[in-house]
Amino acid sequence: MTNCLIVAATPLEITPFLNYYRIPGNLSKKILADILVSGIGLTATTYSLTKQLTIKRPDLIIQAGVSGCFDTSIPLGSVVMVKQEAIADQSVIELDKLKTLFDLKLVPQDQYPFSKGWLINRNEIVKKVRLKKVKGISVNEITTSKQKMKFYKDSFSPVVESMEGAALHYVCLMEKIPFIQLRSVSNYIAERNKKNWNMKESIINLNNELIRLLESL
Repeated sequence: MTNCLIVAATPLEITPFLNYYRIPGNLSKKILADILVSGIGLTATTYSLTKQLTIKRPDLIIQAGVSGCFDTSIPLGSVVMVKQEAIADQSVIELDKLKTLFDLKLVPQDQYPFSKGWLINRNEIVKKVRLKKVKGISVNEITTSKQKMKFYKDSFSPVVESMEGAALHYVCLMEKIPFIQLRSVSNYIAERNKKNWNMKESIINLNNELIRLLESL
């Protein structure tokens, strides 16, 4: 039996899964799932996840959530798996260029759990995920400025942006627990007109992929 912890920043993002999970017999008997609503942001997620691990250590952690996307060729509602993460705004703008803690030589870029400044998921479990593998960045402030968007693109070439992904990667790498980060594209970065967002379909698709992944374990 696989003991799996499902993590989401808000209940809204995994409501379809929760409704599915509540019906006896829907989830494979090979899977024992616990749910953690971590709260929004890197700080809340790091605390909630670390606290949960002191109570029970799972075999696998899956974080599921919506995200913004830098690549407008990816349709809204698409679900991806984040292979590697960086904390984008843990940085400074100097001489019109973004410099990370690694660029400033404040932290060695290969100091564990970082690899060349990235938090990379190299676990074998990644091969079971039949989704596009992408780079993600995590931020404390949602990106709305075109200037900041350019800084992030130039420095990280990210596909998606969230407020919690790097916390999952950091904690799981430090604790040596297999993990998967699923993200569904609800909007394009710097687009604050929510009429153009596709939250409903993004959540449906995200939860369908979450259920499909659990059933494949």
